[in-house]
Amino acid sequence: MKKVLVTGGAGYIGSIACRVLKQEGYEPIVFDNLEFGHSQSVGEFEIIEGDLRSYDSIKNALVTVRPDAVMHFAAYLSVPESVEHPIKYYENNVIGSLNLFHAMIELQINKIVFSSTCATYGQPTHLPVTENETFKPESPYGQTKLVVEQMLDWFYRAYGLNSIRLRYFNVAGAWPDGSIGEDHNPEVHIIPLALFTSMGKRKSFTIFGNDYSTIDGTNVRDYIHVVDLAYAHVSALNYLEDHSVTDYFNVGVGAGYSNLQIIQMIKQVTTIDFSVEIAARRPGDAPEIYADNTKIKNILKWEPKYSLRDIVESAWKWHTTHPDGYKDM
Repeated sequence: MKKVLVTGGAGYIGSIACRVLKQEGYEPIVFDNLEFGHSQSVGEFEIIEGDLRSYDSIKNALVTVRPDAVMHFAAYLSVPESVEHPIKYYENNVIGSLNLFHAMIELQINKIVFSSTCATYGQPTHLPVTENETFKPESPYGQTKLVVEQMLDWFYRAYGLNSIRLRYFNVAGAWPDGSIGEDHNPEVHIIPLALFTSMGKRKSFTIFGNDYSTIDGTNVRDYIHVVDLAYAHVSALNYLEDHSVTDYFNVGVGAGYSNLQIIQMIKQVTTIDFSVEIAARRPGDAPEIYADNTKIKNILKWEPKYSLRDIVESAWKWHTTHPDGYKDM
């Protein structure tokens, strides 16, 4: 059984990826500083507490585990916070990644799947968004992810560090039985916030702008189930088993859902009506963004399996059985 060190493996996506790795015959070992991750989400998997900002910390973990490959999820991810505190984001996302790659190269561990983002593209000029879209990140968060991607390109050429970078769009949902899921503080994503409104934890839900040139006037985004996303990472890892490569793929369902369609689905699944308010547009919100997933389907042979209903149903199971997130476990 091949070992995979999962940085950020106690976080939302990383913890789901660990379960998919196990299902696919890998042995995941978590590396996390638990700043935003949750030890309860790790379950039966081994966890090494450490911080990527310390070179010795990650090198010692790699020496101990001697993994065959790494999945790298550990990063700060708030766009507004990155604008206010860019040093924090460069320190964690860029320097932390550099420490990881440096230690991998030194120890001759040469396979990594990097969790990147569509924020590297900024406001797209064409829809659907292909991998050929120009890079114009509009936040330090997006810029730091792009810098890490560029580092991986150079490190492949100089040191033979093989990598696949996955640029995903809007991830949502939970493990299908609702046992692990999304627990962010603060929470800023539309589906959990709308579910909180269904649960009575919020008085109303706010949509920012209903006068866009979209199907119903509200923003349209590409939502992918977190389990589909985890399988995309495993597909990338499988590809690295047989290929020496530095490459990148968009991960999305290839279609968009509007904010109103999201709200409608949540009301259907929960059978609860709730108040929805319309506010002014937020600066910088693009009318419509969704992925062209042709490349990942053709090369990595990955296909999304879960629908928007599946996303909402799994998230509803998670939030109703864990109303305070992992705090009640």
